[in-house]
Amino acid sequence: MRYFLLVLCMMLALPMSISASSSNTPYNWGFAKNKDHVKPEVGKQYEEMLKRQKSFYVGKDKNVYLTFDNGYENGYTPGVLDVLKKQNVTATFFVTGQFLESEPSLVKRMAKEGHIVGNHSWHHPDFTQVSDERLKKELKCVKDEYTKLTGKKEMRYLRPPRGVFSERVLEVARNEGYTTVFWSVAFVDWKTDQQKGWRYAYDNIMEQIHPGAVILLHTVSKDNAEALERAIIDLKKQGYKFKSLDHLVNEKQKEKSAD
Repeated sequence: MRYFLLVLCMMLALPMSISASSSNTPYNWGFAKNKDHVKPEVGKQYEEMLKRQKSFYVGKDKNVYLTFDNGYENGYTPGVLDVLKKQNVTATFFVTGQFLESEPSLVKRMAKEGHIVGNHSWHHPDFTQVSDERLKKELKCVKDEYTKLTGKKEMRYLRPPRGVFSERVLEVARNEGYTTVFWSVAFVDWKTDQQKGWRYAYDNIMEQIHPGAVILLHTVSKDNAEALERAIIDLKKQGYKFKSLDHLVNEKQKEKSAD
């Protein structure tokens, strides 16, 4: 059965036509970087689209939501998990099919230690360039493999590959039971041949931090791995509390109920 699943997921790489429902106009998630603990603005168009599709990029209060994109392993994820365990921080790891196949023990460890494992697609395609059918299968393959590895059936969160999305993509994901989560703190950290030292990662996190921040990091980065514990300790000293994405969604639901 496992072999059949992997073959099926590999077949998803075949080209397929697009069948649009909502607008499939592509967007690249982005914003002007903030400073002085101020939330970045993404603009009315994005805000309204995210609200319609129940997608998020930011929370509120002095909470921080730590997320990692895991496309492949570069030797630093075990150390990241060690730091999170030591500092009692729950994070979300968005994984691809490649990561699930190559690092099953790390995925099991993430789940065992209470972290959330999210969907980052099987092949990491541009979702705006694939059909609804393939998008659903990309998500299903990741979820099914995660369930086989951990026994856990729930996978609630999605991060679109490379931050490329459309309202159609958000809608299809929502109908499949996913909450799409973008980010409000990020920097160029994924270029493994252009690492700049722990201070680069630390400064970027501390300069952009704000109440409700959803931080995006990549575990392939040596800079991130070396800066993580310092950043967590110093953010705690500033009064920030690290929360899970489940906490963020619960906040949003309470806000909606109060309206």
